Formats: sequence, C-alpha cells, structure tokens
Amino acid sequence: MTKTAAVIKGDGVGPELVDAMLKVANAAGTDIEFVMCEAGAGWWEEHGGNSLVPDETWQILDSSDACFKGPTTTPGGIGSPRSVAVSIRRKYDLYANVRPIKTFPNSNAPLGDVEMVCVREGTEGLYIGEEIQLTDDVSIAIRKITRTASSKIARYAFEEARRRGYDTVVPIHKSNILKLTCGSFLEEVEKVAQDYPNIEVWPYHIDNIAQQLIKNPQIFNKKVLLSTNLFMDVISEECSALVGSIGLIYSANLGDNFAMFEPAHGSAPKYAGLDKVNPVATVLAGAWMLDYLGEKEESEAIFKATERVISEGKYVTYDLGGSAKLSQMAGEIAKYTAEILK
Repeated sequence: MTKTAAVIKGDGVGPELVDAMLKVANAAGTDIEFVMCEAGAGWWEEHGGNSLVPDETWQILDSSDACFKGPTTTPGGIGSPRSVAVSIRRKYDLYANVRPIKTFPNSNAPLGDVEMVCVREGTEGLYIGEEIQLTDDVSIAIRKITRTASSKIARYAFEEARRRGYDTVVPIHKSNILKLTCGSFLEEVEKVAQDYPNIEVWPYHIDNIAQQLIKNPQIFNKKVLLSTNLFMDVISEECSALVGSIGLIYSANLGDNFAMFEPAHGSAPKYAGLDKVNPVATVLAGAWMLDYLGEKEESEAIFKATERVISEGKYVTYDLGGSAKLSQMAGEIAKYTAEILK
C-alpha cells in the first residue's frame, strides 16, 4: 500500500527548499504520495485564529503516515499562537527530537571533524508555553519535567547509541540548581542506564558542556548528547556550528506511531525567493523520511549523492564557500541520486 506524507512548505525560504526536497525525492523514484497542506505565520496572518495550523491540515496529518515540515515562522509576543513544530510534536507525542551532527567531506569544520547525535525531549519543559503574570512586575514560566517523559527520552537515547555503535550517552542538566526538575530527569536517565551496561553515562552541567564543545568537541565524538527541551534546543544549535553551517543539519521528531521531519534551521525570510540558501538540511530530512517510510535504498542514495556534491565543491551554496544557487545544488544532488539508483 502506498505511504502518504503530509507536506507543509512553510514560510520564508520554506517553499523553495521543500520544492528542492521533492525534486530529489522524485529523482530517487519514490512511491510516497505527498499531500500538500498549509501552516505557518503566512497562513495565520491571512486567516487569523488561535493556531498556526488550520483544521484542514490537522485532518491531512491524521490520515498520513508521516509529515514533512519546511521551516516556518513563529510570531512573537503576548497572545500569539505556539509554533507549528511544537503544536505537531505535542499532538502526536513526538517525544524524540533528533539531530545528527557529522562533518561533511570538503566542508569548513571550524574546530575539526565531529560526529555525534543530539537527542532532545520534545513535548515538555519550558516549551509547554505556560506562563503566569503574578503581579504587574512579576511573570513566571513553568518548566514541566515528568519522570515518564524523561524515562522515554532516555531509553530512546540509549537505543540510538546502540543502533549507531556509540559507547556513551551524555545527559545534560543543571541539577545542582534545578534540583527537582533536572534532578528527576537525571535520576531517570541513570535508572534506564542500568539496562545498558555496555554504554557509559557522562553527566554534564549545561554551562560546562557549552564550554567543552568549543574547547575540545572531539571528546564527544560517537556520543549521544541528551537533554530536556530547551537545554538541547540551545546545545544542538551550538553543535550545528561545529559542522560549519546550520544549512547542513537535518532533524526528525519521532514518536511511537508518527514522525515529522524538518531542517533544523529557521525560515530566513530575508532570503525568501532569492534561490540562495543551502538545501542540504531539507533534502536530507526528506531522505530520512523516505527511510522511515520504508524506502531505505532511495534514502541511502540521496545521502551518498549529497556527500558527493559537497565533496566535489563545484555546485555548493555560499555558506559552503561556493556560488551555486539553491536550485543548482539541489539539481546536482537529484542528478547523482538518479545515477546511483540506475
């Protein structure tokens, strides 16, 4: 039976990036049916309401096997809706936000080659968006940490280490200050660790690992970095810089019954329509979705083709030291993908 994927093109550079991803997926001969739907700030500014995701899109998501989301803009300020990504993560319990971090050949790795995976709890923490104004002077934000969610994301991290042949999980916390929230998170990680005697646990305080990732990032090679929602949002962004461009970082939001795939970067509205930005994160997020939906050979071909284009250096975008347009780089990836699968 044909698998279906809901596709949200998003805001800013989103539509042109998603078009590039679809071009490469079609070059791979995918059998997945892509169903286009709307969400994001652009749709909300035109239609209003209390959500960036229209009802029609929720219906498409409910009947799809996976979702691909291009970068979307989240309006700021009091009373504005929560982000598209957070809304989808919470509705479908996509508790594992995963970002592989690995240096590409012939790319600018500012602090040397790295290879690690960032695993982020995706459903709670400060991202529940619960804030209370106590007085005119005092507002507080609620950081929700449950042992249930902490245990689930810890087990995912250890399983990810086992799948990749990595030897360590690095839980990132601040339990000396946040004794209840970070304390319970760390306790659950240590409980889960007992089921994985061949995988080490290296606890790091959030401030210390931020420094160590700059000082000596290679000590975390072939490690899984694990943390709560906001901490890992920040740390994974720092890790993204280690490979030279956020435009190379693809990600997945995984639950037990559904998944959403997306580039790790934002919508970059100042570059919208300029055919300029790096398509790799979007293309590889799409390749990961193909793998998730059972098209492993096609997915592997896209990854190989992308590495070839980057290593050749002829058709790469400005952030990788080249002058190619978004569409040119995507076109080369599509061409090589088709050649690999012949």
